[in-house]
Formats: sequence, C-alpha cells, structure tokens
Amino acid sequence: MTKTFGVGIMGAGNISAAYLGLAPLFKGLEVRAVADIVPEAAKRRAEEFNVAAQTPDELLKNSEIDVIVNLTVPAAHYRVSMDIVSAGKHSYSEKPFVLSVDEGLSLKKAADERGLKVGSAPDTFLGGAHQQAREIIDSGKLGKIMSGTTHVMSRGMEHWHPNPDFFFQPGGGPILDLGPYYITDLVHLLGPVKKLSAFTNMAREERIVTAEGPNQGSKIKVGTPTTIHGILEFHNGAIVTIGASWDVAAHGHHNIELYGTDGSIFVPDPNFFGGDLVTAALDGTRTPVTPWDHPFGKPNQGLDQDKPRANYRCAGLADMMLSHEAGQAARCGLDVALHVVEVMTGLLEAGETGQVLTLRTTCERPRALGVEEAKALLKA
Repeated sequence: MTKTFGVGIMGAGNISAAYLGLAPLFKGLEVRAVADIVPEAAKRRAEEFNVAAQTPDELLKNSEIDVIVNLTVPAAHYRVSMDIVSAGKHSYSEKPFVLSVDEGLSLKKAADERGLKVGSAPDTFLGGAHQQAREIIDSGKLGKIMSGTTHVMSRGMEHWHPNPDFFFQPGGGPILDLGPYYITDLVHLLGPVKKLSAFTNMAREERIVTAEGPNQGSKIKVGTPTTIHGILEFHNGAIVTIGASWDVAAHGHHNIELYGTDGSIFVPDPNFFGGDLVTAALDGTRTPVTPWDHPFGKPNQGLDQDKPRANYRCAGLADMMLSHEAGQAARCGLDVALHVVEVMTGLLEAGETGQVLTLRTTCERPRALGVEEAKALLKA
C-alpha cells in the first residue's frame, strides 16, 4: 500500500474503541476524525485517541478523509453508508451493512457510479485459524466437503447487555446479529450459497433484563424470531445445517464442523480471529492442528480476563483499501457482504413462509489471505 488513507469513524460507541485502537497496526490507515450525533460522545472518544471530534456532517465534508467506517446502529447502516458514498468517500461498515438485498443493490449502484469501494465486517475470517482451515480444505486433505453444521446459541443478550431492546426487534435477533460471522466464514470456506430453507420460532414473547444497569428488571417485547434452524445448500454441493438461538441454556455443539469424503475439520468460533483447529481422519481419530505462523492468529489482547486473544479488527478495511489501489476485489467487499445478507434474511423469510428459496445473489469466494499477504497489511 503506497498511499496513506485518511480514515473517519462515524459513531463513537463501544466498538469505535477497537477500530481506533487497532487501526495503527495497519499500513496506509490513519484515523483523523470521529463523529457522532451526540457531540459529547465524539469529544470523549476523540480525546482518548488524539483525533479530531466532528459532527457527522463535518466528517462527510472533511477533505482529509478518504474512507469512513460506519459504526452506527444496524437500522441506520444503509442511510449512513449512502451518505458516505454520496459524499465521494469509500465506506466500510459494521455488520450487517444493510438489512435487505434491495438496499445493498442500491448502495452498490451508487458506489459503482462513483468508482468507490464499499466493504463490511466481519473480517474475523481473515484470522490465522480460519485461514489455516481454508488452507487445509483447499489442500484436499479432507477430500470434498459435502456437509457440516454450525451453531451459535446462548441464553440471550438480556443477561449481559444493559440496554438489549434492539437485539429483539426486526433487524436484530441471533441471525442478523451473530449470523454474519458464521455465514461469512462458511462462504469463505465453501463458496456461495445456492438454496436454503428454515424453521423459526421464539420461546418467549417478553424478555426480562437481568443485566445490571438502569433497565434491570424491565420487560422487552420480542418482535423477531429468537430460534432459527436452517439448511444451506452451497453451489459446490455441500449441505450445512445452521442453528442460531437465544433460547438455549446450554448445548454441546461445536461452532463449525465440516465433513469431507476423507475427514472432518472442527473450526473455532468465527467471532474471533484465532482459536484451536482440530481435524479427524476417516477412523474418527481427532488430531489438534499445530497453528501456523499467521500474523492474524497471534494473541495481542486480553479480552477474556487474562486469556489473550487475537484481535485484528481493521484487517478487512486495510485489505479493502489495498485492493482499491490494486484493482482487485476486496475480501470483505460488498458482493460477499450482500450475499451473506441475503442468506440471513432468506432464513428469516423461509421460516415465515415455509418455502425453499433460491438465492438471487452470488459472489466469488473471497481470496485466501496467506501468511505473507497478511504480513503485507501490517506495519513493520
């Protein structure tokens, strides 16, 4: 990357600290300003990281900003990203970057007309463990992947989040909130989805907030399914079961399991860049995989008490800007993100209608990010 791109942050909530703190790890990224509809929030975050505090309108008009990271709430992602593109700047959004295929196509048209890039989190699939899983699958050691399972299930967000109402409204729920990590990793490992079907329900019409804070004890009316069980058929022939729920006290399912004609692989939580990989031979013998020396697999943050984790948020943003210079498709680009959005919204639609849906979007399988390519994104 030969150019230094001026980065603006739109939205000064909790996640903004990760972007502001990790952007300096990457070549060609310089965060210059943060904006929020609440001026005090922008000011606090700006002072913490020594950048300028601006209003959203000032950030859009800032000539020193080339790309804006959209960290607003999901319901505002499309509108804010369209404002960013209309202002002549590249847009990189937290997930999901839009809430419908039509919104995504509209944003794509606006960006293409202006020669701009649009990208979206998650970029965790660029992590060392997930890229090593990709290398194992692509090597043919497991034969052809024909089936698998993926599960993301818990008791729900009201047990830890002090203001969880939006998680249980349309645009939220376990599929749209956590599904992007799992489905994006599956698309990275297997390629695009061809067809899907699903069943959905909700265990409770109301949830009680038990997390500490001003809303503790209050009731939330549930407006979206909280349990989704689906089947995904991929273009490569693989069939994968997906389970996503906030109605599960405990379970014994692994995050992602993929079954090939010559073996299986157990992939760690795609919500994180690192984790333990395990493969299994045809006789069922399981073997832990020795981690390779991938820079995005190296622990660099103590996120769970004293247990270090690999966290390289901004990898997708850095790759997007490098791909813009090189004239390549971004690994976390719009086409991949839009296809994932259709899978997620399709699962909800199929659960409501009982139909088997053939998807109208597709995408190229994101390019693998090898060790040397990952190193090239980082500062020395």
